[in-house]
Parts: sequence; structure tokens; C-alpha cells
Amino acid sequence: MKELQRALSEIHSIRNQVARDTEFRGYGPASIALSGLLAMLVAAVQAQWMAKHENTQLIAWVAVWAGTAAVSVLLAGIDTFVRARRVHRGFAREMVQSAMEQFLPAMMVGFLLTAVMMSIAAQDCWLLPGLWELIFSLGVFASCRFLPRQMFAVGVWYLGSGLYCLAAASTTHALSPWMMGVPFGVGQLLVAAVLEFGYGEPLE
Repeated sequence: MKELQRALSEIHSIRNQVARDTEFRGYGPASIALSGLLAMLVAAVQAQWMAKHENTQLIAWVAVWAGTAAVSVLLAGIDTFVRARRVHRGFAREMVQSAMEQFLPAMMVGFLLTAVMMSIAAQDCWLLPGLWELIFSLGVFASCRFLPRQMFAVGVWYLGSGLYCLAAASTTHALSPWMMGVPFGVGQLLVAAVLEFGYGEPLE
């Protein structure tokens, strides 16, 4: 029994190592592009709302973008699992797990940072759009090793957008929907373009 367990453990380790060293093709360009378009649509609608309602509450502003993020993650997650099962076949579970290990820490940091700032530093929450983009860039950079090399440029986009938003918002200390809609809208469309055209060989 010990030898069997050891053999199974070694097989599991080998499968995980292969998954870490294999180019991941589970992300779907369509669902990623849709999340970018959704971000810009939400920004446009929220901007109109804020123009008519000057005293928009912080919790409502954050809730809108949290909901947008949740919808985007759900759509991309479903698409990823379906594509991974088709493209990576027997290694689908390990490949998806490896991809999640790269991006999940950044998502958790963003969630926890938002919760803490809203609890103890609500007056400084104008920093959130820029901070979210900086954190997202770290997730993109972490994922670059098993995605097309052009994905590095997407990480640079999110990094530059985050720094710009922090600098721009420092003069007004106000939350702007477009500081979310433009960086994430354009950024996700760039991700979709890289996924669509960046792989060396087309899928069968």
C-alpha cells in the first residue's frame, strides 16, 4: 500500500509539474472581451447616474464594481473550465488549478484591501481604482509565464493605468467611473486580442 501511495503521489507531482510548464489555453477571448465591454458600459451608466445624483455613497459605488467584477469572473470562469476540458483534456484540472494559483492571490489582496479601506479609511477610498489596477497588473505579470509573451504588455498597461489614476485622483480625491471603465475596458480587450492572436500555433 505504501508503494502504491508513493507511486500515486509521484504521478500527481509529475502531472502538476507538467501543468506548470505547459502553455495555458483555457482562457477564452470572447468572455474576456465581453468583460471589457461590460466595464465600459457600466462606467457610462454610472457616470450618468452620478451626474444626476451628486451624493453617491461609497458603498453603492463599490458595490456596482464588485458586481461587475463578479459577473466578469463568472463568465470567464465558465468559459475557462469548458475550454480547458476541450483543449487540455486529461490535464484540464491541473491546468486550471495552476492558472488560479497565479491570479488568485492578487484577487484576494484586492478584496481584503477594499474591505479594510472601507472600514477604517473611507475618506481615502478615492485610491481604490488605481490600487485595483496595480494589483491586477501583478496578477497579469504572475500569469505571463504560461501565456503568450505579449501578455507582458497588458501587465504594463494595467501598471501604467494604476499609476496614472492615482496621480489624477490625487487632485480631486473623487471616485470616477471612467477610472475603472477605461483601464479595465481597454485592458480586457487587449487580453482578448493577445489570447486570440498571440499563440504560436492555432488550436485544432
